[in-house]
Amino acid sequence: MKKNQEGFTLIELIIIVLIIAIIAVIAIPNFIAARRAANEASAIASIRTIHVSNAAYQSTAGLGKFAPDMATLHAHGLIDSFLSDATSPATPKSGYYFTYVGPPPGADPSIFDITALPSVPPGSIVSTGSRYFLISESGVIYGGFSAPTIDPATRVITGTPINN
Repeated sequence: MKKNQEGFTLIELIIIVLIIAIIAVIAIPNFIAARRAANEASAIASIRTIHVSNAAYQSTAGLGKFAPDMATLHAHGLIDSFLSDATSPATPKSGYYFTYVGPPPGADPSIFDITALPSVPPGSIVSTGSRYFLISESGVIYGGFSAPTIDPATRVITGTPINN
């Protein structure tokens, strides 16, 4: 081996790999937290979109009644297929899926509620969101670390309104 040979020694390579590993350990949790926050912002925007689309449906094709489901909103061109298909954990939109409860047949047509739930629930490193969201015909978005609920008889919502 020549004395003037250039290159990295094994120790230098190990130090570089350790530095990269330390940077990854610091960066990956921040990346995951940022992804969850982006998923939550998308869920809020999505339920707001469904709410506005439902109001448009009520005043046009619905003849005063809200849509019975998200497929109806999609059929009338008010929401896209990604949103109308996001109804189970297997088919989420940006890490969230949505449950839509339309007006019951023969009941007051001026009620509905939409819940946004993370497709991978909180508590694991791969969770797609930390909070749950709900919106009703009132237009106020409720959120929390447990799923907000709505009493069907009184329409009282348990949860905290988020800053709309």
